[in-house]
Amino acid sequence: MKGGSRRADGRRRRLYVPVLPVALVLSPLLLLAVPAGLVACRRFRVSPAGALRGSRQLLWALPGTRFEIEEGRTALQVRIR
Repeated sequence: MKGGSRRADGRRRRLYVPVLPVALVLSPLLLLAVPAGLVACRRFRVSPAGALRGSRQLLWALPGTRFEIEEGRTALQVRIR
């Protein structure tokens, strides 16, 4: 039996991660991220509204995005639909 991220027939294994439960689990981090983001904006003299617009544009571009990372025998593929 082969190890790694491929099935016996050679196809890649797919890992589906439900977005809503992950977002709910990570939501307490927003309590730390928002003030840290505001401090970073003030420190680097960036408009918080401009940073928010840039973040929104980044998130808007995500649907349909596909990331593939391969390192040796390990492969990771992430699709955001």
